[in-house]
Amino acid sequence: MKYASLDIGLKRIGVAISLDGDIVMPQDAIIRKNRNQASSDIKKLLKYWEIDHLVVGVPKDGSSSDEMQRRIDHFVSLLELDIEVSYQDEQGSSFEAKELTYGQFRHKKDGKIDSIAAKIILERYLKI
Repeated sequence: MKYASLDIGLKRIGVAISLDGDIVMPQDAIIRKNRNQASSDIKKLLKYWEIDHLVVGVPKDGSSSDEMQRRIDHFVSLLELDIEVSYQDEQGSSFEAKELTYGQFRHKKDGKIDSIAAKIILERYLKI
């Protein structure tokens, strides 16, 4: 089974894939211009990699977790998927991604951290 995960943010969407359920690879993040463009880009990526299962990171127990859950649900509905979708707690994934990459590259707003967070989310789901 082929998996993909998303770390959905308001400006960037981190993406990671696993083609064998074993090794998770971060991909280039999707820079959001608007939700239609972002959903189109994600649909293309899922089709290109022939993804069977999408894992979406959601915040749990945060001060704005209900609002973000609503936004994430709406965005996922725009994808109009015919594959299985699961939700995984993303708590601390961005912080962990920053810690893992400290000193390896300059932390810019290019989406690298977001995609590494998506990698962490998928690894948690797959329990790697």
